[in-house]
Amino acid sequence: MTTKNTGLDVKPPKEKCNDRHCPFHGTLGVHGRTFAGKIVSTDFNRTAKIEWQRSVYLSKYERYEVRRSRVKAHNPDCIGAKVGDSVRVVECRPISKTKNFVVVEKIEKEKKE
Repeated sequence: MTTKNTGLDVKPPKEKCNDRHCPFHGTLGVHGRTFAGKIVSTDFNRTAKIEWQRSVYLSKYERYEVRRSRVKAHNPDCIGAKVGDSVRVVECRPISKTKNFVVVEKIEKEKKE
């Protein structure tokens, strides 16, 4: 299988996979929003729960509040991100009832001390 061009500025993975929902080796197209976050759970089959924090301004108190966003994303075999990895996710067509994103790149791995 060859690696197809996804139109994103990311490095394609070195490994190959036979996953049809992989944006590099399958038929899944990507479009729309892009987020970077940390994987907090991989308890599902090829699914990862990604979380990131954002600031929301509260005009009543004239301060910022930290909130978090969580999405479920498809984790292809060729990327194989684990809990604690920082990843980049991109929007795609609905893969299941709750999955509308796919992991396209591992940014870094959290160091255990």
